[in-house]
Amino acid sequence: MIKTLIGTEEKPGLVLSFIRAQIVALIATGVDFSIMIFLKEVFKIDHLLATAMSALCGGCVGFLLGRYWAFVSTERKTHYQAFRYFLVMGASMGLNVGGMFLAVNLLGLQYMIGRIIVATTVAFGFNFVLHRHFVFK
Repeated sequence: MIKTLIGTEEKPGLVLSFIRAQIVALIATGVDFSIMIFLKEVFKIDHLLATAMSALCGGCVGFLLGRYWAFVSTERKTHYQAFRYFLVMGASMGLNVGGMFLAVNLLGLQYMIGRIIVATTVAFGFNFVLHRHFVFK
């Protein structure tokens, strides 16, 4: 069904998959933040639980769009790729938290500046590379 909705079956080249992966990241982040805010503001769920639940939802959206559209990688079984995707997602979270500690606590950067630098570095230098060559190869 997802293949039918997205309507692509050809594997994109490096540049096109990079552009698509960034679009997927924006969509997944939008889903993540929207659900977090909805759970926190409407259902009054604790912000940490809301963040965990919404991150999982955003991750699922990112995985499905990455598999069927950004990287068009349906040769392997879904559960095999999903396992790898969530391994990368966990490592990415660790890099983001560690990078924030370095940027803010050790280098003294303002937290939003540090977050932009760290998130951008991790997204381009880690997430995209592993999604393309490890998860969706």
